[in-house]
This record gives sequence, C-alpha cells and structure tokens, in this order.
Amino acid sequence: MASGSMSSSWTAKENKMFEKALAVYDRDTPDRWHKIARAVGGKTADEVKRYYDLLVEDVRRIEAGHMPYANYRSSNGRGM
Repeated sequence: MASGSMSSSWTAKENKMFEKALAVYDRDTPDRWHKIARAVGGKTADEVKRYYDLLVEDVRRIEAGHMPYANYRSSNGRGM
C-alpha cells in the first residue's frame, strides 16, 4: 500500500482474503467490518475499516494524478 501508514502489516494472503470478503459483504451488509475481519482472521473490525479507508484514499490520489500507477512486471520479466 502506497500510503505506508498502516499500524499493522498485512500479508499477501490476508490482502487476498480481504478482497474476497469485500466482494461478499457490500456496503449494505449489517456489521460489515466485523464480518470482513472474521473472514480475514487476525484483524479487528477497526483495522479492516482503516485498511479499506486507506485503500480508497490511495485510489483517489492515483486518479487525481497525485501518485503514479504501480509498475507491475509479469512473470516473464517483460512488464506486460
């Protein structure tokens, strides 16, 4: 995450579980952040909400041109 202000680190596995939980529990889901935290495991509802808010802010800053897009490389090393 570009902002680097997370109080706890997130593994790639936790991040993937977080993404999947976001797809399952939309903004109208009662107790959304508690359910997402339970799906991720090892995180509190406050931590997952804060992580989501930071991701939203990162996207906003990227779209506004304040942060560069990530330069991901493919497994073949050619960038695309």
